[in-house]
Amino acid sequence: MENRKHAVMETILHRRSIRRFAPEQVREEELQQILQQILQAGLYAPSAGGRQGPIFVVSQDRAVNVRLGRIKRANSHPRMATASSYVSREQPSIADDPGITDAFYGAPTVITLFGPKNFLFAAEDCAVAAENMMLAADALGVGSCYIGQGWPAFDDPFGQETLGRWGIPADYYAVMQLLLGYPKADDAHPTPKPRKEGRILRV
Repeated sequence: MENRKHAVMETILHRRSIRRFAPEQVREEELQQILQQILQAGLYAPSAGGRQGPIFVVSQDRAVNVRLGRIKRANSHPRMATASSYVSREQPSIADDPGITDAFYGAPTVITLFGPKNFLFAAEDCAVAAENMMLAADALGVGSCYIGQGWPAFDDPFGQETLGRWGIPADYYAVMQLLLGYPKADDAHPTPKPRKEGRILRV
């Protein structure tokens, strides 16, 4: 039991967001087993009232992923980074680098998490599931990145057509995307930022 606790904490402390992906897909001989475990981690995430509302759509179609990523980039208007306020120097985001045209950063696997429109905690349920999947991915040697505001990727005719092709119910919306893939071989694992003081208040 002690070893298990230690392994969980190691994974939590090691996980980092990856925005520089190698082009190759998760190795074919490992794909089903690895992806199944990552998705299972999402399926077993806590959900409000145990409703298990989120739907996970796994796309490994590079052409579709790139097109949706470009649509999302075109429809996203993040507050651009400044010298003192930025997302990441090591792994720049679309807010850090206006030259990035794909909001999915070329990730070979994109999981879109959908939640029910009429449920108060749909976004929270998707976020918890994504965190579970990111930890599972890291433990399995796969890089990941949480991308908020999923709906701009579908805000054009191609996006709407894609939702229909995927069979997404009309009362669901895209909450966010989770990117999966191997980090680029020549990139070091992002270093952890020092933890800010004063974030824990004991009352």
